[in-house]
Amino acid sequence: MSKYTSVFDIVGPAMIGPSSSHTAGAAKIGLMARNIFNDQPEHIEVIFYGSFAKTYKGHGTDLAIIGGLLGYSAHDQRIVNSATDAEYLGINIELITSNEEADHPNTVKIIMRNNNRSFEVVGISPGGGRAEIIEINGFQVKAAADSNFSLIFHFDKYGVIAAVANLLASRGINIGHMEVARKSKGAEALMVIQTDQQVGGEITGEIESLDHITDVVVFNK
Repeated sequence: MSKYTSVFDIVGPAMIGPSSSHTAGAAKIGLMARNIFNDQPEHIEVIFYGSFAKTYKGHGTDLAIIGGLLGYSAHDQRIVNSATDAEYLGINIELITSNEEADHPNTVKIIMRNNNRSFEVVGISPGGGRAEIIEINGFQVKAAADSNFSLIFHFDKYGVIAAVANLLASRGINIGHMEVARKSKGAEALMVIQTDQQVGGEITGEIESLDHITDVVVFNK
């Protein structure tokens, strides 16, 4: 039986813990990680740092993260049973605490694997229910849960960035902020593009069809 009787014990008005960073923000990190992985994981490692590592059990941070990984929103009643739900789905979840120092006290690393792929995502919860992804597969990024942004995985080739920017402009999508990172010259690279407008499925497909693009993940607020 769950130690919580209501979702509001975790994320609502009677929330356990000093702030929504430990619950609502954590659920958003889990949900963002799920969308980035874009597949059903078979094994998930959740590594807590800082304040998360010290208090995750008492504040329900573990259930919030797992709920997000299952696709539950921060206010979904099913969060209280998320660990049981994950077990029922055959997802093996390992919860780990780390003594390693992190730049932010509310930091979690989520490693997701199945037979097809593996993704490593690092997220933080700055407070007030907010969440940000700050690292994806070793790429340093900054992607907030309350914004429209696209993750565009590609090879570092001449003209790829311009092709994506031109396509978005031709569809009336304004870029508010862009970050680009690469492993090395000509190797794997990642664009993180924040836009004023939502990027729909048709535009996503057009981006995916561009040369040297390997994957596209879109978040619309």
